[in-house]
Amino acid sequence: MAQDLKKIYKTIMDDHFPPDMEISFVEAGNRQTLFYKKVTWVVDDVQKGLRYGENPGQEAALYKLLNGNLVLGEAESIQPGQYLASDIELLQSGKHPGKTNLTDADNSLNILRYFTEKPTVVIVKHNNPCGVARADSLEEAYVKANMADRVAAFGGCISLNQSVDKATAKAISEQYAEVVVAPDFEEGVMDIFAEKKNLRIIKIANIGRLQDFVGKRVVEFKSLIDGGIIAQWSFVPQAQTKDGFRLAETEYNGNIYRIQREPTTQEYEDMLFGWLVESGITSNSVIYVKDQVTVGIGTGEQDRVGVAEIAKEKAYRKLADRYCFEELKIAYNNLTDEEKKREFDQKVAEAKGGLIGATMVSDAFFPFRDGVDVGINEGIRAVVQPGGSLNDYQSIEACNEANVTMVYTGQRSFKH
Repeated sequence: MAQDLKKIYKTIMDDHFPPDMEISFVEAGNRQTLFYKKVTWVVDDVQKGLRYGENPGQEAALYKLLNGNLVLGEAESIQPGQYLASDIELLQSGKHPGKTNLTDADNSLNILRYFTEKPTVVIVKHNNPCGVARADSLEEAYVKANMADRVAAFGGCISLNQSVDKATAKAISEQYAEVVVAPDFEEGVMDIFAEKKNLRIIKIANIGRLQDFVGKRVVEFKSLIDGGIIAQWSFVPQAQTKDGFRLAETEYNGNIYRIQREPTTQEYEDMLFGWLVESGITSNSVIYVKDQVTVGIGTGEQDRVGVAEIAKEKAYRKLADRYCFEELKIAYNNLTDEEKKREFDQKVAEAKGGLIGATMVSDAFFPFRDGVDVGINEGIRAVVQPGGSLNDYQSIEACNEANVTMVYTGQRSFKH
């Protein structure tokens, strides 16, 4: 019998997970326990848990932390009431959330917590940002984040750090999204979103307190194939102001190599923006940012020069699509006019994918200069990386040759 492949995505699963869960750490008779409760929502007068897990056919359950006395060094249990994605207010469900919707929302907040003073929008797809932008208005921040990678943003999770106004809601409604997350919604906004029946609208009032979550560590759990578990502290970026960076310098064969040019104020702003965005991106990764907007994001690659190339190529492709959509209101991939394509291609080539003047950000050191050379050849003006390679001197030499500045964070930000 032929399987209805579309039907599997509409399936709502019951699950066998119990209503309560406890996790205990025990040492010399001293027990530290975290107490959790299963989260459900009333949708169409029916109590429902997670729609399904990573894929249809995988049962899943969301548990929120109710209480606990866990203290493992810097990792402490978050006190009750400080909820974010684990205790959402579902204003409009359409299809109620599945596992990926909530992990996308959670990772968007993981990034958004570092940007609380200025309108900021993070668009996440498959647990990675495809567009992040800061601007003077929320609508402008959304438009910039969306146009940074309009193709990937299709069906994504849009998180905003301020109450959504009508102008921003109308801009969002022009695209297809799965989830919108915000601290609140102004009068009339829900009427706009109601026209998108399957759009999930999630209110998290604590987004207004995201600054409280900066520097907070929790214990992360990773299950192994045999049922074993790895527990680790969550990652906290050490560099959260420009003072957390230091100009690149290293010693090699008795010689001292130093970066020659100090970053400008604008470069420092992009460096910090990029490094904090980088903390929420799947490794191995390299990203490019310019004017506090992501330009190209490369994720999950095995070699660093390869991911630098991928991020560059994405910047070119996304800029071509942006030019095409802004002028013709169609996707570049759907453009059949070859002459017009060549026109856009030429424009993108002249702008080098929007990378001229951009900042290159890497979650780990560059083992050779070929990584930074990828960005330098496209006109970047600044580099952020942890440092620590035996060949750091090569990257410093490459930057000095091109009058590019570079700073070290002294900290790797892998995320897998």
